[in-house]
Amino acid sequence: MENIAPYYHQVGKEVEVFEHAYKNKIPFLLKGPTGTGKSRFIEYMAYKLNKKLITISCHEETSSTDLVGRYIIKGAETIWSDGPLTTALKQGAIIYLDEIAEARPDVIVAIHSLTDHRRELFIDKLGETVKAHNDFMLVASFNPGYQKGFKELKPSTRQRFIAAAFAYPDAIIEADILVNETGIQLEIAKKLVNIATKIRNLTELGLAETVSTRLLVDAAKLIHSGLPKRLSVEVAIVEPLTDDLDVVEALKDLCNLMI
Repeated sequence: MENIAPYYHQVGKEVEVFEHAYKNKIPFLLKGPTGTGKSRFIEYMAYKLNKKLITISCHEETSSTDLVGRYIIKGAETIWSDGPLTTALKQGAIIYLDEIAEARPDVIVAIHSLTDHRRELFIDKLGETVKAHNDFMLVASFNPGYQKGFKELKPSTRQRFIAAAFAYPDAIIEADILVNETGIQLEIAKKLVNIATKIRNLTELGLAETVSTRLLVDAAKLIHSGLPKRLSVEVAIVEPLTDDLDVVEALKDLCNLMI
């Protein structure tokens, strides 16, 4: 089966910057709200560079042991099992730590020696130091300002990466993404983008997250498969944003006027 390139619409110089970061073995940090194409960009770059990609979705329980490895019982013996970070390190893969700020602090400590000139990982349980394969690359993402700074990366950690900011694309590009991703008519794609733009500008609603491109893609898929437009927008865009009934009703009224 032919390996098909992930669809990604370049919006700036991010592809060129990533290629140079890879060439110079510099860790790469993607900053931006959820659903702005950070993960898709990394999938696209791994494909473009012909490198294996290992993705870890970090959460509050993600520990260094989860990434580095652990002893496991197999039959009558205890054997060491490499974690995804150690595997990527040895194989020369790209490892992508999605939402790294969500992980436990020991994860940040574990990757420090991988983010400077040493490019090595000390596995304390084995008493071994593993040097990174020449093709290994560390990539991480985080959402600045998520929950008003509740989870932030320390400046000392951020300065170990070069960083690229991801935002919602321009309206024309975002509509083009919807058409390419779902096959929806351009006219409807533009209406969905207009809805997203309007909601993103309603800062007084106090939404924890606003309308992501991912939500628009979901709505477009539903419409394209035959679900009524207003219902598609309600279940794919409005309801995922908030549980506040008054806000839901206000957003539904707004969207119904626009589509």
